[in-house]
Amino acid sequence: MVKAIPDGYAELTAYLSVDGASEAIAFYTEAFGAKEVSRYVAPDGKIMHAQIQIGGTIVMLSDESVEAGLLGPKSVGGTPVTLYLFVEDADATFARAVQAGAKQQRAVQDHFFGDRAGQVIDPFGHRWTLATHIEDVSAEEFERRADEHMRTRG
Repeated sequence: MVKAIPDGYAELTAYLSVDGASEAIAFYTEAFGAKEVSRYVAPDGKIMHAQIQIGGTIVMLSDESVEAGLLGPKSVGGTPVTLYLFVEDADATFARAVQAGAKQQRAVQDHFFGDRAGQVIDPFGHRWTLATHIEDVSAEEFERRADEHMRTRG
């Protein structure tokens, strides 16, 4: 019997449309240690479908296709979506991403909710929060810290 969720995949998988999928795969490899799993290239040279693996997660991606309604963040003026990537060392991964061409959105810092995280925009317009979990925070403590954070932020 075929499994509803194939081996190696999570229940939810990000699928990114980008202007320059081949370059995006190279960036994700350099910045996040991605490994290319598969790539299907159309006769016109565009990537119709590719899969990369970042840690234990598969990310699917393709070149933009206006005909199919698949537009990347640059074509639509930005993205409302953030990809939250847990890594062993947020500072090192953040630095590697910026060196590879990402733009710093928010510097890496410790957050009240227990993660050390910073945010970048990749060269293709996708927003990534790069985080290392540094503290387990109970629901009660989270609420107390969140309330304090909201009171003290200007």
